[in-house]
Amino acid sequence: MTQIFAHRGYSASFAENTMGAFVEAEKAGADGIELDVQLTKDGEIVVIHDETVDRTTSGTGFVKDFLLKDLLKLNANKKGVKKEPIPTLSEVLEWLKTNKLICNIELKNGLFSYEGMEQKVIQLVRTYGLTNRIILSSFNHYSIVYSYRLAPEIETAPLFIEGIYMPWIYAQSIKAKGIHPNHSAVSDEIIVRTMANGIAVRPYTVNKDTDMHRLFKINCTSFITDDPVKALRIRKLYQKRP
Repeated sequence: MTQIFAHRGYSASFAENTMGAFVEAEKAGADGIELDVQLTKDGEIVVIHDETVDRTTSGTGFVKDFLLKDLLKLNANKKGVKKEPIPTLSEVLEWLKTNKLICNIELKNGLFSYEGMEQKVIQLVRTYGLTNRIILSSFNHYSIVYSYRLAPEIETAPLFIEGIYMPWIYAQSIKAKGIHPNHSAVSDEIIVRTMANGIAVRPYTVNKDTDMHRLFKINCTSFITDDPVKALRIRKLYQKRP
């Protein structure tokens, strides 16, 4: 059965990458969540997508230029009534101990290298005993390889924007157990062949009904969506079939 991952939490209806969005994704019945991590000026791991805080919070500037204590003063729920801080990764992992969700942590180190981020993330995941429920992904494939070398017990998955020839061969070559392609850059045949070669396929960001139907029909491993409620409703149609 195709698993449903809530992209930055239940971000279609709640402020992305906030505890509120993660909690609502779990309440909705998602199988997992996807989130993004970066480092503060004082080397703390925080959950935020953009390299700057401008779009998603009440502040302005680069995440890397804030101390954690100053970053936590910002409101990450600009459109909502209730103020929500940017979560730390520790806070999210602590909460994950209370449920059974899988968590895809995307290392946002394409623009800034964030030296030591892989070690810090892995150390936290191990501290919370969640190595078997975490997938580390990144568009920076050097970071993915490095993460595997540091922690072969934690699943890794490279992110792709464009099509890659025989992606299962590439995944196997870097010891990744999955791939996270842009859903429009990967055909049904490639998805099926990749899975047949033992590599999980979790396309992103799948929000249209037609795209969801397409992936459920071929029993894709999982997909990442802003709207887990819609995805769960459509998945039920396939669960009822003989």
